[in-house]
Amino acid sequence: MNIVFLSPHFPPNYYPFSVHLRRLGANVLGVADEPYEHLHPALKDALTEYYRVDNLGDYDQLVRALGYFTHRYGKIDHLDSHNEFWLETEARLRDDFNIRGLRYKQILDVKLKSRMKKIYQKAGIDVARGKMIRNLGDAQEFVAACGYPLVAKPDVGVGAAQTYKLTCDDEMARFFTEKPPVDYFMEEFIQGQIVSFDGLVDFRGALVFSAAHHFSSGVMETVNQDSDLYYYSYREIPADLAEVGRRTLKAFNVRGRFFHFEYFRTPDDRLVALEVNMRPPGGLTTDMFNYANDIDVYAAWAELVVNGKTEVAATRPYHVCYAGRKIGRPYRNSHEAVLAHCGSQLVYHQPISGIFAGAIGNYGYIVRAPQLEHVVQLAEFIQATV
Repeated sequence: MNIVFLSPHFPPNYYPFSVHLRRLGANVLGVADEPYEHLHPALKDALTEYYRVDNLGDYDQLVRALGYFTHRYGKIDHLDSHNEFWLETEARLRDDFNIRGLRYKQILDVKLKSRMKKIYQKAGIDVARGKMIRNLGDAQEFVAACGYPLVAKPDVGVGAAQTYKLTCDDEMARFFTEKPPVDYFMEEFIQGQIVSFDGLVDFRGALVFSAAHHFSSGVMETVNQDSDLYYYSYREIPADLAEVGRRTLKAFNVRGRFFHFEYFRTPDDRLVALEVNMRPPGGLTTDMFNYANDIDVYAAWAELVVNGKTEVAATRPYHVCYAGRKIGRPYRNSHEAVLAHCGSQLVYHQPISGIFAGAIGNYGYIVRAPQLEHVVQLAEFIQATV
């Protein structure tokens, strides 16, 4: 089986996907612009061949890479990157090389926030009121209908990049002066906690693995205010979150991939859809899956791709919490104090790639315990400031 992995070295904790593909006998064919000598040793061992391009964003170079692999190894059976940034590129390559998976005609439904909203509404899932905004007049009409505060976000965007909370006419005017020259979607601001429904589905669309998480704050607030974020997994997924998550899976016809769905839980206990992401949840969340269940989701995904099926026992004996810290913030407790205080409940820690630092910090810690209050207390200790 021939599997192309775009950017197999990034994020750094994703190299086990390739390791398990090779363990199962697949040809793992890597394409990236990273020098080969910089790859993780285990990733080097897993790759059947590595094709380095000058620029991973140059589509013609990718076509040549896949053409070379096809000539050398035969038809490509699967292609992935597990990265939001490359979803559109993946879809184009699947079209051009007739590879199974998410195709280009489907990509706008999962990339454009305006299209997501229509699909949610068709499925009967609550959404915030929203409108495409192309000029100040459009925005003023929306303000008249919804009032402030509002959220303005690129119709195509990753995370909270270039997302703004607007609370008055002066901020609206400044937004139109400073905003990037891209299409923006404007929504009413929803008060509530962010929760997620995450997991993996097989190629028939059946749910193989699921998890759910609660976030201490929104990514937009964390990035724009340069504050800290922690988030924890549920041991029991709330029934309403599981139900709306399954409806979202069906509405977007998710097949053969990881997913990450985000919702607001409002003060009156409604779930309001935020967005869909057709890739694993970011940061170290795949590792959190493993620590919450004592499983290996990297192996499970590889088994699904190579064998068409996998079994994962999501028993959830632990709550698992990620807590990030940012360079320059006056933390009360040193790194050494965190290690000593958390003890065996600290199961993983590492520096975080700069591209994610604005949202989840420059250094991440994962703690786990059977009791929710315990992991929250540990997160608060990690992030306590002077």
